[in-house]
Amino acid sequence: MAVKAMGWAHSFAVSGGVRAGRHWTRDHLRSLPWAAEEPDMADAIVLCVSELLTNAHVHAHSDAHLVLTWDGDCLHVSVHDEDPTLPRQREPGTGATSGRGMGIVGALADGWSMKCQRHGKTVTACFRPIADQQQKGDPAHTPTCPAESGITGRSDATRQ
Repeated sequence: MAVKAMGWAHSFAVSGGVRAGRHWTRDHLRSLPWAAEEPDMADAIVLCVSELLTNAHVHAHSDAHLVLTWDGDCLHVSVHDEDPTLPRQREPGTGATSGRGMGIVGALADGWSMKCQRHGKTVTACFRPIADQQQKGDPAHTPTCPAESGITGRSDATRQ
């Protein structure tokens, strides 16, 4: 079985990078066959890109490298930065203005993982379009996102 994958990569500077990353992502999502049928999924992906880029800029104080990869099953959204410190979900107070980014990613993505690398870390969130899986006739299929960190996002049951 051959897998046809497509992907895009771009680096975003700390200054103005989050807004540019959202626009860049939305432009590339339009080329995917399911994006027009699932505008809520596209919005969730753009929001997660915004959160991951913000985390990279705020906590790593570095440019962020964004890679989108569609493998026919999941859209993998990966953000790499120069800080090896892994992100963690926090319990922000009701009046807090930060601390919700990874919680948002965890709630919207089908799964997410993080990996330390030689020069920093990469956080990857995976999104499985519902319409794509219904066309394949496999609603019970589980995401292929690596769960090296043991963190998973929402399940298919919560998306119905």
